Amino acid sequence: MNVMFNISYGLYILTAKTEKSNGCVINALSQVTSTPNRIMIAVNKNNFTTEQILRTKKFNISILNEDATFDLIKRFGFVSGRDTNKFENFADYEIAENGIPFITQGTNSFISAEVVETRDLGTHYEFLAEVTAEVSLNNTPSITYAYYQSNIKPKTTQTQKKVVYICSICGYVYEGDPLPEDFICPWCQHDATFFVKNEV
Repeated sequence: MNVMFNISYGLYILTAKTEKSNGCVINALSQVTSTPNRIMIAVNKNNFTTEQILRTKKFNISILNEDATFDLIKRFGFVSGRDTNKFENFADYEIAENGIPFITQGTNSFISAEVVETRDLGTHYEFLAEVTAEVSLNNTPSITYAYYQSNIKPKTTQTQKKVVYICSICGYVYEGDPLPEDFICPWCQHDATFFVKNEV
């Protein structure tokens, strides 16, 4: 097993707004200083949300909790905001003071932040940001990626082993064989060369 899979990741919905509201699922978030209160996120350059943050320098992070559903994660994590209005027919959000939505379904809190520094990491941008608001919504525990795999992601009913491909960057699992050569991970946007073949 890839040792990188032993690193614990949370899951978050990153939201931004330009001409339209948008969001994506990320797993790279950490608090880097408490005084001043600053956080760091890393987001793939190909994400539409990334473009919005580069333009506005503002974003919100909704922290997913154990009540989060697969449909919620699928809505924000499996399609591109360039092609889809992710907030269409979706009512489980409110607008924060910075004018950007935060998610109220399956989340326990949200953070508003303003970018103070951007670093080019190659495939991703790292945004260092100052926290401008932090709001608790409930006490339901936050989820990890491992919790998502065990308790939220739909289970297969097949008893025989099947082939899957696991992204070595974020842990996203592609079910099916073969993996298309032009496949792009819907979570971290890395290409098929970053996927490892497994039988489960």
